[in-house]
This record gives sequence, structure tokens and C-alpha cells, in this order.
Amino acid sequence: MPERAPINPGPRVELLYYFCRLQLPAVNLPPERCQQHLQRTFELYQKKVETPLAWEAYLDNLYPLDWFLASACLEGNRSAWEQLFASRAGRSDCLLMDALRARAVRLFPRDEERQDTAVADFWGHLCIAETAGALPVMARFDGQRPLVPWLIRVFQNWHISQLRKHPMAQALPDDDLAMPMPAGSEIDPRWREVFADAARAWLATVDDNEVLLLGLRIRYRLSQREVAQFLKVHEGTISRRTDQLRDQCLDSLAKQLAEAGWTGEDVFELIRTEMISLLLDAPRLSVDSLAQILAKKGKTIPAIQ
Repeated sequence: MPERAPINPGPRVELLYYFCRLQLPAVNLPPERCQQHLQRTFELYQKKVETPLAWEAYLDNLYPLDWFLASACLEGNRSAWEQLFASRAGRSDCLLMDALRARAVRLFPRDEERQDTAVADFWGHLCIAETAGALPVMARFDGQRPLVPWLIRVFQNWHISQLRKHPMAQALPDDDLAMPMPAGSEIDPRWREVFADAARAWLATVDDNEVLLLGLRIRYRLSQREVAQFLKVHEGTISRRTDQLRDQCLDSLAKQLAEAGWTGEDVFELIRTEMISLLLDAPRLSVDSLAQILAKKGKTIPAIQ
């Protein structure tokens, strides 16, 4: 494929540069590098759309300060990184780092070491590619969406991708490890029942051993180590089964919601707000049902802490 012609700088590019410098005076990205990054992100976005986008249309939809900040981070600009660390995230107005940590807690509940590692590993891959020939995370930002929500979404999907890296699974595609997160309003109440139906349908496919694992973790609030000790298996076995169960749940719920017309991106938000209460109300996770499963194994129900 022939190389695209360089973009025409024109007055809009010059105005864009001085606007960004005025708004972010500590972030010093030279004009020539600004133009090169515009060329790069314009071509990056063109590869993602079916119909080629005109240069003017790309500029019309550009988030200039987010684009400028991401480009400066790729240049190793210290002030840009400081600005990114100080960025606020979403409705809660919490720091980006806190938002990433909150996502890590959802991904790896009750595993503080893994939560810390998840955040640290992600920052390490922002400007350094995970594998040879791949783009670093920050180099995938095209400027056509807000940076902070995009980074949070990338973080979530990047780690889901890591969880899926077993022989028969495929990692999420590089093209967009992230799409924009929904901003603003709470979950539409009509989707709560759709989600409940999807979750019940998934739970009906889960065998007794998996139901027992869910029951011990959710109803009896046992840690992975405590479950392993109770069932007399290796902790790594429980960790692996938990990860597999999480993947199966996510895949099933996402598919069923999509078939029902779900257009939201954050399935995790539905899971976070709805899943625990739904599982605790499920007949298969009742105390009597769990006791029957345990009785088949010659065990009695654990005492609730």
C-alpha cells in the first residue's frame, strides 16, 4: 500500500498547537513533533474506519488536549506524565490512579498483591510495547475520544485479555483494546431485568462444583486460600477455576446482552451492581442446595464468619 501524503498543516494545525500550549503550558511538544503526531494518529484512525475520513473531519472530532497530552507522554515529557497522573476520572472525580485501582479490585477481588501488580504492569506498557512489533498502549490512542475514560477501559480489557491467555482462548484484538466508556447517567432500569435473565441462564449452565465454588466465595465469603483448604485442593487450582468461571460468565453475559440490543460498554458495571444480590437469591446457591452438594462430598457446611 502506498504511503499517505503528509497532512496539510494549514492554519488549523497552527491554531491547535498554540491552543494546546496555552492550556498546558508546562507540556512542551515542539511544533514539528506535533505535526508528526497528528499525521500518525490520523493514519491510525483511518485504519479503524470503513470509510476513509477527511482530514478536516478528523480535526473536527479531535479531543485536542487529550491528544496533545498523550503525544507528549510518548515523547517522554515529564510534565505530561505528571499531568496524566493528576487527571480526574468520571463522575466520582477521583484520580486516574484511584480509578484504575478500583477496576483492579473488581478484576481481582480480595487479592491485593495482584491488584497492585495489575496497575503497575499497565503503566509499564503505556509507552513500551508488550511484544516485539506491537504498539504501546498510548500509541493506540487516536485522539477521537476522551483520554482518561479510554485508559480506564483499556486497563480493564487489557487484563481481561491476560486472563484469557490459555491455549484455547484468544486475546482481545489490538485494534481497540478499548472503546469509549459510557459517561454520565446510571444504568437504565430496563436493563436490570435483561441482565437478571442473562445471569440466570448462565447460572443454569454451571455444574455443581462451580456452584459450590461460587457459594463458598460469595455466600460464605471465603478467600481463595480458605476455599482451597476447605476442599483440600491446591490454591492454584481454585485460582484457575475462578478465572475460568469469570471468563465464562463475562462471555455469556456479553453475548446475551448484545443479542438483546445492549449498547453500553461497561458490562462490569452491571455485574458490580447486580450480580452479587442475584446470586445470593438464586435457589442453586441457597444454604440447603450448597449443603446437599457438600454432603455428596462428605463435608458439612462451613460456619459463616
